[in-house]
Amino acid sequence: MNSRAYAIVTASYWGFTLTDGALRMLVLLHFHAQGMDAITLAALFLLYEFCGILTNLLGGWWASRSGLKRTLTTGLLLQVVALILLAFVNLTWIPWVVIAAIMGTQALSGIAKDLTKMSAKSAVKVLVPKDQPAEKQERGLLRWVALLTGSKNALKGVGFFLGGLLLTLAGFQGALYLMAGSLFLIFLLSVFGVPSDLGTAKKKLKFTQLFAKSPAINRLSAARLFLFAARDVWFVVGLPVFLKAQLGWSFDQVGGFMALWVIGYGFIQASAPALIRKAGTTHASRAALIWVFVLTLLAAAIATLIQLEIAIVTTIIVGLLIYGVVFAMNSALHSYLILAFTEDDDVAANVGFYYMANAAGRLIGTLASGLSYYYGGLPACLWVSAAMLAIATLLTARLPRHA
Repeated sequence: MNSRAYAIVTASYWGFTLTDGALRMLVLLHFHAQGMDAITLAALFLLYEFCGILTNLLGGWWASRSGLKRTLTTGLLLQVVALILLAFVNLTWIPWVVIAAIMGTQALSGIAKDLTKMSAKSAVKVLVPKDQPAEKQERGLLRWVALLTGSKNALKGVGFFLGGLLLTLAGFQGALYLMAGSLFLIFLLSVFGVPSDLGTAKKKLKFTQLFAKSPAINRLSAARLFLFAARDVWFVVGLPVFLKAQLGWSFDQVGGFMALWVIGYGFIQASAPALIRKAGTTHASRAALIWVFVLTLLAAAIATLIQLEIAIVTTIIVGLLIYGVVFAMNSALHSYLILAFTEDDDVAANVGFYYMANAAGRLIGTLASGLSYYYGGLPACLWVSAAMLAIATLLTARLPRHA
């Protein structure tokens, strides 16, 4: 492992993730306080997710031809631009212009997020040493992927808390300017510290090859789509609006709970390799099937308890924390499997295709979150989540047993 390159890529991803989590919470809480309803709030993030779909597909192709350094630094710089532009949005403008302007900045942020994520996760595959036995390489790959992804999600949780805190202490514009300045310093670090040829394919990938994937990658990508749609259908709009509007929580409390959920999720994800071994399900495909089936049952159980109004606050806090643990295991296994199912020369394109499905799932989940909460409240969000997880279970059952 090239430790220096891995450290810089990881630091860049961490810095971006803090601003990404904080930005989500800033937009959600600030504009909810300005009177926007659940459907409008969900609409603000639709271009963010839609642009992520295109970015993952085209970004993987671009990275395979130009290298991961270029896609990584472009992602960081675009996020700086998005933060600064959002600070100029004026609520005295015509309402539809305000909404369009916010959606435009979120579109830029969506492009930035998926360029950065695809670059960082692809870099792990390239940087893992190849002069080791295959079994040791697989263990190392799972460990490094889990560490990168888990730490990223823990920091995203910190970002949620940071967003709520900055909104209280510095205001909306002040928070955006602080984040833009900090991220620009990280951009400079990646420009001067990441090898320029990182992840460049020996054989240039043709554009028509972007959709020519193996059955394993197609099924895993489809399962990923429904897995993340199932999470975001309650997480993006339903839960924070419910906590603020129905339970009367403050901005700090909402941001703190969302942060705790994602931080705990990140720690579990980083610990996934050890937990999988202790559970006795060392084969990743089989383990993924077990964990997604458990998650399906859990979502249905939480929805039932909330629907029946049984200890609502306890059910939400305890139930969704358990949901986070099980979801983290699923996500860590998926992140390992996509790299295990691909070769070094195809890694950027295949990871890009896979995270295109991930972004499509987030888009579907975001839209479904606003609609489900508007028409049926938080229980409806969780019932839709359970149905999506059932589909993910069926797809995971068809994954091959060997990489």
